[in-house]
Amino acid sequence: MIKKSLAPLALGGFGIGMTEFVMMGILPDIAGGLHITIPQAGYLITAYALGVVVGAPTLVSLVAGRPPRSVLVWFMLMFAVFNAMSAFAPNFEIMMASRFLAGLPHGAFFGVGAIVATRLADPGKVAAAVASMFTGLTLANVVGVPLGTWIGHTIDWRLVFLIVAAIGLLTMVSLHKWVPFIEPRQRTGILQDLRIFRKADLWLALGIVSIGTGGFFAWFSYIAPLLTDVTGFASTTIPLIMTVVGVGMTVGVQLGGRLADRFHPLPAVLILLVSMTVLLLCNGLFAQSQAAMIVLAFATGANALALGPPIQMMLMEQSREAEMLGSSLGQSGFNIGNAMGAFLGGIPLTLGYSFVAPQWVAAAVAGVGVLLALAMLARHRGQARALA
Repeated sequence: MIKKSLAPLALGGFGIGMTEFVMMGILPDIAGGLHITIPQAGYLITAYALGVVVGAPTLVSLVAGRPPRSVLVWFMLMFAVFNAMSAFAPNFEIMMASRFLAGLPHGAFFGVGAIVATRLADPGKVAAAVASMFTGLTLANVVGVPLGTWIGHTIDWRLVFLIVAAIGLLTMVSLHKWVPFIEPRQRTGILQDLRIFRKADLWLALGIVSIGTGGFFAWFSYIAPLLTDVTGFASTTIPLIMTVVGVGMTVGVQLGGRLADRFHPLPAVLILLVSMTVLLLCNGLFAQSQAAMIVLAFATGANALALGPPIQMMLMEQSREAEMLGSSLGQSGFNIGNAMGAFLGGIPLTLGYSFVAPQWVAAAVAGVGVLLALAMLARHRGQARALA
C-alpha cells in the first residue's frame, strides 16, 4: 500500500508513463489526423525523448534551492499545458514542438520526486519509497496505455492527450494537498552543481544507465514483430502480451526497491544487469516457443523496471553535492538508452536478418552494462583498500 504522501508522485508517474508509451499505440491515428506518414509520426516519439534528455538536468538546475513540493507542482503544470497543446495541435510542426515541450518536465519530475520520496520514506525503506513513485509509471503500461490506445482508435487520439493533461492537473492538486512542505537544501549555484560531472563514478553510473538499459529497449522496440513473425502469435494478441509486460514491470519495480534497500545499490544493479543479459539471450533462444515467450515477456519487463530504484539510488549517491540534478539524470540516461537500443537493434534488420537478431544485440548491449558495473565495483574496492 502506497503512503498517502507518496500517492501524488505515483499519479504523476502514471500520467508521464501514459503520454510516453501510448504514442506507440496511436501512431497510425496521429499520422492520419495530421496527414503525415507513419515514419514522420515516429519523429514525435524522438521529439519527446529529446525533451526528456534536455529538460531533466536543465530544469532541475534552474529550480534547485526551491522547495521541492512547489517545484513538482510547477512541473506538473508544464506537463498539463503542453499535453493539452498536443491535443489541439493543428499541424505536424506544432505537434513536434508540443511533444518536445511535454518531455521537458518528465525527467525533472522523477528526479525531484525521488528526492521527495527519500525525505518522506520510513526508516530502512528509502528505495521502496522511490519504487512507489515508479509504480505509477508501470501501472500506466497495464491500464493507461491500453485504454488510451482504445480511445485513440475508437474515439479520437486528441482526447488521449486531454486525459493526460487532466491527470497532470489532478496531480498538481494532490501534490499541494498531500505532500508536506519540505525545506529546500541550500544551494551554491549552477556552476557548483555542475561540478558533480567531474566525478568519474558519476560518468560510470550514467554509462551503466544509458548502455545497460539500452539492451532492454533494443528488445522492447522490436518485440511486436518478433512475436508475430517468429513466435507465431496473431497480431490481435500483442496488446495482451504488452499487458503481461506491464504487469511484470509493476511487480519488478517493487522487487527492485526491496533489493536496493537490502543491498548496496551498485551490487543490486550488477545482479539485475546480469539477469537481464540472460533473459535477453533466452528471448533469442526460445523465440519460437509461445509459452516461453509469454513467461519471458513478464520476466524481462519485471527485470527492466526492477533496475529503476537501485539506479536512482546509485545516481543520488554519486551526486550528493547536487542531489536534485544527479537524481534527474536517471531519466535522461533511460531515454538515451531508449534511442540507442532502438537504433542498434534495428541495424541487423536493415542488413536482412530476422527479428531474432535484435535479441542478440540487446544481450550484447546489456552485457556491456555488466562490464561497466564490474568496473565501477572494482574501482570502489580499490579505493576502499587504499583507505584501509
